[in-house]
Amino acid sequence: MTGAERLEACIRSGGVAVFPADTVYGLACDPADEAAIARLYALKGRPAAKPSAVMWFAVEPALAALPALGPRTRTAVERLLPGPVTVLLPDPASDGALGLRVPDIPSLAAVGVPVLQSSANLASGPDARRLDEIPASIREGADLVIDGGELPGTPSTVVDLRPLEAGGEPVIVRDGALPAAEVLARLR
Repeated sequence: MTGAERLEACIRSGGVAVFPADTVYGLACDPADEAAIARLYALKGRPAAKPSAVMWFAVEPALAALPALGPRTRTAVERLLPGPVTVLLPDPASDGALGLRVPDIPSLAAVGVPVLQSSANLASGPDARRLDEIPASIREGADLVIDGGELPGTPSTVVDLRPLEAGGEPVIVRDGALPAAEVLARLR
């Protein structure tokens, strides 16, 4: 089985996986499986109230899953993703934000399911560039660990796109792997 097939099988079976993103190592599970989400949060020691992003491994299915996106927001997503960016979108289920990430990982592009994802570190701990930097408790507690070698090591840039449809500008919430100037250049 390929890494993409193994990751998808793990997610579909309710597992939690460690995987290489285009930034740092991540943890992933089924975003609709409450037991898997609880395990992911427990492995990290992350408070349950702190949100995580939903990740797709290709832009087209991500956009298909979000048909209510306005045209300005949809265009912005297409210009920023795939890549080392997490975008904040209007959450149709609440008044809050939905984090969306589509990494540029050719070896995992065939994964056909979305995942709830977070970085593979303890809450507030350093991001992992290599597997040996992921705490042993996380590696041992995961159902699948995929080694992607050494990664760039800078987390994704977080960009709030919610103001766009009302004529506002995007907001850089967290500087990260894609410099703010590059984000803004892509959105012009």
